[in-house]
Amino acid sequence: MAQNTRKPEGKIHAAHLLVKHKDSRRPSSWKEENITRTKEEAIDILKAHERRIQSGEISLGDLAQSESDCSSARKNGDLGMFGKGEMQKEFEEVAFALEPGQVSGVVDTASGVHLIQR
Repeated sequence: MAQNTRKPEGKIHAAHLLVKHKDSRRPSSWKEENITRTKEEAIDILKAHERRIQSGEISLGDLAQSESDCSSARKNGDLGMFGKGEMQKEFEEVAFALEPGQVSGVVDTASGVHLIQR
């Protein structure tokens, strides 16, 4: 019997890598108790991560394990399934516009800056 692999209606699966900065809504993480970097520094860090992912050197999930400021790092940045209205608007708009397997550019939210992979 074939296994049902259909996704719940209107939901997508995504992972991300988050770099927080001092103006993030909660400027601390599992990696760093008091994040003091500027938003510009966070974007520069994220763009360097983006180049490594795009070059094929490392996957977003593998990089998220050590570099993401989100607790999802321990799950390779995996956020699981979510629908519209469950994530911050800027994050959701980009995530839903990506094709499966595609990685976004820098996405700015109140949490910090992200790379998102659908």
